[in-house]
Amino acid sequence: MEGVMNSAIIISILATGIRLATPYLLAALGEMFTQRSGVYNLGVEGIMMMGAFAGFFATLHLGSPLLGIIASLIIGALMGLLMALVSVTFKAEQGISGIGLYMFGWGLSGLLYRLYVGGITSINGLREVKIPLLSNIPFLGPIFFNQNILVYTALALVPLSGFILYKTSWGLNVRAVGNKPEAADTLGVNVVRIRYECLIVGSMLAGLAGAFLTIGQANMYADNITAGRGFIAIALVYFGRWSPWGILLGSLLFSMADSFQSMVQVLGINFPYELAVILPYVVTIVALAISFGRVWAPAALGKPFQRGTRG
Repeated sequence: MEGVMNSAIIISILATGIRLATPYLLAALGEMFTQRSGVYNLGVEGIMMMGAFAGFFATLHLGSPLLGIIASLIIGALMGLLMALVSVTFKAEQGISGIGLYMFGWGLSGLLYRLYVGGITSINGLREVKIPLLSNIPFLGPIFFNQNILVYTALALVPLSGFILYKTSWGLNVRAVGNKPEAADTLGVNVVRIRYECLIVGSMLAGLAGAFLTIGQANMYADNITAGRGFIAIALVYFGRWSPWGILLGSLLFSMADSFQSMVQVLGINFPYELAVILPYVVTIVALAISFGRVWAPAALGKPFQRGTRG
């Protein structure tokens, strides 16, 4: 009986960890494309807040989580377009413009929530989708194949992102723009367009990550529901060395630590509460310290492109 209980606890921790990795994975994969093009977007947290509210609000009033997902993608694209306008077209300092976007998204989402919702309101969010046959596999089935659609989407985006980045002409252009934008420009690659596209796509994934928190996990909206996940996602891009598989590893490392600390509290295990809460962040800091180094960073990251000049 004790063995069954231990097995159930392990399955619960791992299944929860997979689910908790979703917002980090979505936002970090989006930021990976953005940084691969030579732009770093510190506004991910604000975009996630806006995506969380848009997904919640659309689901609340339209009664469809699918429409909530679409709303989050649209608001993410608009936020990405704003960031592109400021940082690519106007060539503002990317760090400052990103922080400005974060503050804008954080403040506007809170304002809209107070104006049009006003209090804690629950919604009918996404339900778990059991994959036939696969969900019945002992141990692995409940962990990987009994999740909601956004969890599956995030996991599927890992190999898809790798394929796009390394096996397509668009991915080659993105990497060229992020490393040698002047050389890419001389070969006929539209540097500005590529950076716009990456910022929009990256911000759409950040908006979707925010929507997951409201319609795929909490089934409600609350102030600061992202709780710093956007900044952690940016850190995971560095930890993962701008690789989809590295980002997946980092996301799972953090989410499994988070799942473990939650289970410690639920089960009342004799383990200091304070240490349990900070465990995921300690794991992230240690992992980043071990992987420290900018050897793998795109060479033009953070540098505005000026046609006719060499950086």
